[in-house]
Amino acid sequence: MTSAPSSTPRYGGRPEPLGAEFAGQTVAVIGAGSGIGAATAALLADRGARVACVDLNSPAVARTAAALPNALALTADVTAPDTVDAAFDAAVQAGGQLHAVVNCAGVQGELGVPSHEVDLGRFEAAVRTNLLGALVVTRAAVTRMLPHGYGRIAHVASIAGKEGNPNMVAYSASKAGVIGMVKAQGKEYARTGITVNALAPAVIRTPFLDSQPDEVVRYMTAKIPMGRTGTLPEAASMLAFMVSSACAFTTGFCFDLSGGRATY
Repeated sequence: MTSAPSSTPRYGGRPEPLGAEFAGQTVAVIGAGSGIGAATAALLADRGARVACVDLNSPAVARTAAALPNALALTADVTAPDTVDAAFDAAVQAGGQLHAVVNCAGVQGELGVPSHEVDLGRFEAAVRTNLLGALVVTRAAVTRMLPHGYGRIAHVASIAGKEGNPNMVAYSASKAGVIGMVKAQGKEYARTGITVNALAPAVIRTPFLDSQPDEVVRYMTAKIPMGRTGTLPEAASMLAFMVSSACAFTTGFCFDLSGGRATY
């Protein structure tokens, strides 16, 4: 066992590759242009996967893929099903089979606004990306996995979907919807060799977090029993397990990544 490094980069660096557990597999990561998606794509590549990096932001996803071995850069919008289908078809063409999908696509919607003042158009837009987009991803993935009798699908939800964050009703409601969707789909595909699970992170340390006011970060961190934010490698490691062959007897489940904030 290797010892922990004496110091780590600001956002936690990369976890250990742990061999080539994804060798021969093709994994699509949606939202790979930045944040959790980019970190997960890098870890999966380290562990031997052919990674199809997918994002709405073409320049960002191109940078992610360029830094990885055996990776593709693909552009898709989860609110436009045809683009997701095209991206998954490209991944299958490159790797022969789509083994796993990690969906990190999401938007926050309006912040700091109570429900009676929420703009309905912006609420609907957040639900379209976070919830309808997740359904689009599952549909496209399952269609390509069923003929092979194997597949792993992981959606990034949020602690807000479990507990509800005040003045973030669009985000909270849409992420709660993702958790409910996963519970239903896990049962639907339980006998097909395909698992569908969700991850519910609390606050994860990303460059975006640094742009938030200090008092907001302190407020969110104070709710975490561990007294700190999560790191990108911690999120990537959880997602990598969720889409690995080892995660074979868990489906329809929402994994916690909250430093003890949610334990149910």
